[in-house]
Amino acid sequence: MTRELLSLLEKSQGGRIVILGSMAHASSIDFNILLSRESFDGYGAYAVSKLCNLLFGFKLARDMKETGITVNCLHPGVINTKLLKKGWGGIGAPVERGADTPVFLAGSPEVAGVTGQYFVNRAPAAPAPVSREIPTQERLWTLSEEFRGKALNS
Repeated sequence: MTRELLSLLEKSQGGRIVILGSMAHASSIDFNILLSRESFDGYGAYAVSKLCNLLFGFKLARDMKETGITVNCLHPGVINTKLLKKGWGGIGAPVERGADTPVFLAGSPEVAGVTGQYFVNRAPAAPAPVSREIPTQERLWTLSEEFRGKALNS
């Protein structure tokens, strides 16, 4: 969806893309079992999906650097979502608190022009090192392009 909206953002001569991650993003990704049903683990899949969000975001930030479009990723906090309630009994903060950093990144003048960062509680933070690995970002991008092509052709 983000890729489909890029032309609109480019026409507006700027814009901000905010990508939701999680502190749970995995510390590694095995592309050989990425879509395996045999080794599926719910929490593991969630963690890898959040890592994929960061890998996508950091690559996109590099690609968009000269366009004026900023791309930043974030961890919203441990929020009382349906998933958290079901898996852990609802020990998180209210959803409104989870919206604070995304809204900040989407509109605050304080982060105008800031791109390619990972934020927690409105502040830059260090993501898992694997999320910054350019070869891993590129591999995920290529794999995503392949899946996207297959989806468009089916």
